[in-house]
Amino acid sequence: MKANNEDHYLAEDLATRAGLLLLEERKLGRDSDPETLKQKGDMESHNFLMQELASSRPTDGVLSEEGSASSVHPNRNDTNRVWIIDPLDGTREFGELQRDDWAVHVALAVDGHPVVGAVSIPALNLTFATCNDFLQPRRPTEHEKVRIAVSRSRPPVEASLVAEKIDGELIEMGSAGAKAMAVVRGIADVYIHSGGQYEWDNCAPAAVAFAAGLHVSRLDGSLLKYNNPDPWLPDLLICNPVLATPVLEVLNS
Repeated sequence: MKANNEDHYLAEDLATRAGLLLLEERKLGRDSDPETLKQKGDMESHNFLMQELASSRPTDGVLSEEGSASSVHPNRNDTNRVWIIDPLDGTREFGELQRDDWAVHVALAVDGHPVVGAVSIPALNLTFATCNDFLQPRRPTEHEKVRIAVSRSRPPVEASLVAEKIDGELIEMGSAGAKAMAVVRGIADVYIHSGGQYEWDNCAPAAVAFAAGLHVSRLDGSLLKYNNPDPWLPDLLICNPVLATPVLEVLNS
């Protein structure tokens, strides 16, 4: 069993529609306690995605940040097609009404490979998906600092080291999806994460970044593998291909 064209368009559609649902929840709950707003948005998006996947892909497995697959889905360990979703990536930013750096992730891993993905950034009315036509990554010039997207709350030490060694600057952003898509969009050149992620944090961003022609790997340069019994996948590098070698040399020296 492999991915087909319909899988790519389904991922794009679901990520976009979940994003619209979250925008409506944000609008209706703008006077609510931020914690309540975040929890409600997360669960509403999760329920929507689970219901749609149960209807559209009843024989596929599902791994969601917000819970185990529903009973209508097979155990994800018994199938080679598993949808990996993050219904609301960047709950903190979602709860801060002025921020746009939060996302929805919908991905399909086949035999552990991230072959289908969509990342919507609803507040910007953008969805990036593996069915899109992407421009070639912009090549940084020798006169520019390399822009490195990092967590605004937990910027990794590794990113600071890379910035020092290759004349870069750190750009703080919210969700993993927003940072990865910043590289896809060309407003950042590198995204470095260490210190902890799960498969739902990076599967859709990895799939989209691959489709966009970017370098995608673990910080040691090894490939990302999904649908593991333990979904912990703690580190990630997404970057312009011309920067992959110098960045990996710094990270592994």
